[in-house]
Amino acid sequence: MAAKSGPAGTATKTGGLRQKTTPSLNIQEQEYQKIAKKHEPARKIVGNCIRAFVVGGLICVLGQLILNGFMRGFHMTAKEAGNPTVAVLILISVILTSMGVYDKFAQWAGAGTAVPVTGFANSMCSAALEHRSEGLVLGVGAKMFKLAGSVIVFGAVAAFIVGIVYAILGVGGNHL
Repeated sequence: MAAKSGPAGTATKTGGLRQKTTPSLNIQEQEYQKIAKKHEPARKIVGNCIRAFVVGGLICVLGQLILNGFMRGFHMTAKEAGNPTVAVLILISVILTSMGVYDKFAQWAGAGTAVPVTGFANSMCSAALEHRSEGLVLGVGAKMFKLAGSVIVFGAVAAFIVGIVYAILGVGGNHL
């Protein structure tokens, strides 16, 4: 029995057996790349860099305003006001991420929102929200550090290496 012809990619019968035919592509990879490049939207690199710079700067200005508020309102020194300022920035980021605002803002603003501590808080909160249906321990607890874990490890290792270098050079206090 001869095979019945069908559209490319569909099964045909040959003596009671079903065979899957694959469609043949006549386009070469270089041709595809050329066509894809032609239809790719132009990137506005300068505009994106300026927007990221301005937004990152505005987040830092907000942090400075919060720091000044702690210094004036609670009569703290700049050093004492640093930790609560970071905590407030993280809280603002987590609240905006939970409401779905921060992700839309970050998509528009680009890298400017990823650099400050607010971007780190956003990545932690986003992962936790995404996996909350899997439970508190295996979902939120385990997946929350999926993206942020590498940042924490890098920070800890870098601090350790810098500490060793400082100890060897005798910079910054007691040394070996």
